[in-house]
Amino acid sequence: MALNLFSMPALPRTNSGAARLFPLMTTILAALVTIVPLQIPGYAALTPAFLLMAAYHWTIYRPDLLPPFALFAVGTAEDLLTGGPIGVSALMLLLVRVGVLQYRRYFVNRGFAFVWAGFTLLTWGALVAAWALHCLLAMTVLGFRATLFRIVLTVAIFPLASFLLGRGQRALIGAG
Repeated sequence: MALNLFSMPALPRTNSGAARLFPLMTTILAALVTIVPLQIPGYAALTPAFLLMAAYHWTIYRPDLLPPFALFAVGTAEDLLTGGPIGVSALMLLLVRVGVLQYRRYFVNRGFAFVWAGFTLLTWGALVAAWALHCLLAMTVLGFRATLFRIVLTVAIFPLASFLLGRGQRALIGAG
């Protein structure tokens, strides 16, 4: 099945440079918030997947402004900065983009509960797959408790992240 961004109604044209860069900048900010070292024990393992939130939001509402190569670059940079296996985050983000694009038409112009339910399913799939890949690369079964907590925390914080991304989107870019 070919992915076609243009099977949906045309996205509003964006002439402002700030508006065109907003999705990329918020995605980079999400990655930075994820990796900022806080003096909270265990925070690194339990950080919500802010990058996943940004990728999901922009893939639904303005996929034209956050291309795959940008997701690849941000995911790779996150892996390099966190010391994680290089390519895991980039692969996860690209697979998320492909999956969301296939079902994008069902999420656009839907209520938030529907979008949140989709994000919940996506988060479970993405973070469990990332955990499994980390286990495979480490050749051992890693503890699943931290991943489970991270899934719950990510899903719980998503409404706030979605609200903030949506407000910024409407202010700079317009409805999408």
